[in-house]
Amino acid sequence: MSDRHIDVPFEPETFGACPAVTEVLSRVGDKWSMQVVIRLGSGPRRFNELKRLVTGISQRMLTRTLRGLERDGLISRTVTPSVPPRVDYELTPLGHSLWSPVALLSSWAVTNREEIHQARDRYDAGERENNF
Repeated sequence: MSDRHIDVPFEPETFGACPAVTEVLSRVGDKWSMQVVIRLGSGPRRFNELKRLVTGISQRMLTRTLRGLERDGLISRTVTPSVPPRVDYELTPLGHSLWSPVALLSSWAVTNREEIHQARDRYDAGERENNF
């Protein structure tokens, strides 16, 4: 983020025009990051545990996601010397501050998924009718 963006007034309609906001939202808004943050909300987890809990994520994508979240200060990585080494990931205080809005968004998605599916079905049916 740039020092030039520290005095941006709070105007939600301009958020999309602010590169700093776009950059942060691209990290926290991707599907894998959100799922990892949700899973870490209940406490530290090991890599393989996260891999099992985040359905559909590849090992490579989980590694990239964890590195990105760590780089952004949202999670911490703790290596315990042992054979094999134990690596735990957990939310930082900044990550915990993100957990609540991500959990609310997840809850909203679950609550409204049927209505969204119905809207998609109506839209798709209208598209098929327009193509004939």
